[in-house]
Amino acid sequence: MSFDYYPILSQYSTALAVLAAVLLDALLGEPKRWHPLVGFGWLANRTETRLNKPRKPLNARMIGLCAWLLLLTPFVLLSYFATQSTLGWLIDVLLLYFAIGARSLMQHAQQIYTPLLQRNLTEARHAISMIVSRDTAQLNETEIATATVESVLENGNDAIFGAIFWFLIFGGAGALAFRLMNTLDAMWGYRSPRFIYFGWAAARLDDLFNLIPARLTALTYALCGHTKSALMCWHKQANTWYSPNAGPVMSAGAGALQVSLGGSAIYHGTLKHRPTLGLGLPANHLHIQKAMHLVKRSVLLWCATICICSTLRSFYFA
Repeated sequence: MSFDYYPILSQYSTALAVLAAVLLDALLGEPKRWHPLVGFGWLANRTETRLNKPRKPLNARMIGLCAWLLLLTPFVLLSYFATQSTLGWLIDVLLLYFAIGARSLMQHAQQIYTPLLQRNLTEARHAISMIVSRDTAQLNETEIATATVESVLENGNDAIFGAIFWFLIFGGAGALAFRLMNTLDAMWGYRSPRFIYFGWAAARLDDLFNLIPARLTALTYALCGHTKSALMCWHKQANTWYSPNAGPVMSAGAGALQVSLGGSAIYHGTLKHRPTLGLGLPANHLHIQKAMHLVKRSVLLWCATICICSTLRSFYFA
């Protein structure tokens, strides 16, 4: 599908593509079967199993970088050439639809919120274990709510806004590349003995490509919540967090919600002391709902801003 013969629509093609992809995600959610990211994750697991062997640190990092390139390059090139066809606009929409996961994120959060509301910690622990890497077997209500809010805020960037940002820059291939990078970071980007060297490239490159999206996400959270608190927490707390991009996103999000996040958590059997982010009371089940609403408002703000920018651009270049 091409807008070449419809000049007015052509000026709004990018905005229409974003709106169409967001609407598809809201209506359909992620595919129940044959999801491309599931297949990519299987392929990444097989690749890592074959290539991640005991090596010297530098060699392990280079092998990890080669594995990263080997997995991403064919899919990104194929998606780029596909978007150059007569059906390019539709393919762009589908690629962005597959790259974002707003509805899935909300469904996961709701599956934790409901048992917490019912004081069913066993079910809530099982549900939170599906979306976080920390040990969940002994989490109390506050810790479950904290982990959920943190996941909603961080994945708002990783699964929604980062993909939209790179779509605006490079189209569907950009959105796909970002989501695949994020998937590899989630699978390989640990500082554990197994991944500290092999996953180095995946973690660092994800940090690089997330620099701008993460800060735009943090600004969006600030504008859609308690702005003054969000900006203050972002300024004072972001650099205390261990991740250069999660720090701004989560500190601004916590400030926007006026809730305290962070604190100690157990990862892979090791207690990790994390700084406090945000302000106010510790998280509870109500903050999960508030975090979900914050992300939804942020999506609406991005869509509105993209449409307004397209309109201004059409007037400027008319």
